[in-house]
Amino acid sequence: MTLKISLITVTYNSAQTLQDTISSVAKQEYPDIEYIVVDGSSKDNTVDIIRRNESTISNWVSEPDKGMYDAMNKGINMATGDVIGILNSDDFFFDTKVLAEIAAAFNTSSSPDAVIGDIVFVDDEDENKIIRRYSAKKWKPSKFAWGYMPPHPSFFVRKEFFDKLGPYKTDYKIAADYELLIRFLLKGKINWKYLPIVTTKMRMGGLSTQGFQSLVTLNKEIARGCKENQVYTNPAMIYSKYLFKPFEFIFK
Repeated sequence: MTLKISLITVTYNSAQTLQDTISSVAKQEYPDIEYIVVDGSSKDNTVDIIRRNESTISNWVSEPDKGMYDAMNKGINMATGDVIGILNSDDFFFDTKVLAEIAAAFNTSSSPDAVIGDIVFVDDEDENKIIRRYSAKKWKPSKFAWGYMPPHPSFFVRKEFFDKLGPYKTDYKIAADYELLIRFLLKGKINWKYLPIVTTKMRMGGLSTQGFQSLVTLNKEIARGCKENQVYTNPAMIYSKYLFKPFEFIFK
């Protein structure tokens, strides 16, 4: 059975990177893709880029929103697919076969509720230069308490679970994805499968890596997400992850 995969990209003043994101969707060797772009009334030429790519984009909207996670929820509400994936506006798929491999994983006899892969961070100027690898191979839900989540861009989940378990919480600034993954994978105990492929290339940067204050906000929200989902943690447990962060970087 062919699954329809709904991809959601949220944008705001994303003109510098959005074309690469859209092109990586257009090149996918999978036939049943619904691609939704939710723009927050960009002031640059983001909307012009969207309009130029309407042959790839299934549905789009440009209007004010309450932030990134509100925009993601809008996209989920617009989606009609069986499976939801998020592709950020400065990210792109690792290769042309990613969605075909994701769909094949959902169509196995175990019929998982979600699939999680790996991602890589690449140099802003050279997408072929990998700076950091972020793998879910050894990840397990008990690691949420220690500040570890699987890579959110590699998380694909059946749409029905947003109805059952709820959307992204819009009162989080940085870590609503962390809280949602706790709610789905640990508290909700959905059946997920690790897929040993790299799904996504991400440029270095992003909301969660923009300086010390963002780091503090991120970890406060991680602690909050754990508390709201009855997962015990403390600051020492969460901050201990930074002892191991250097081992994720590739030096060439």
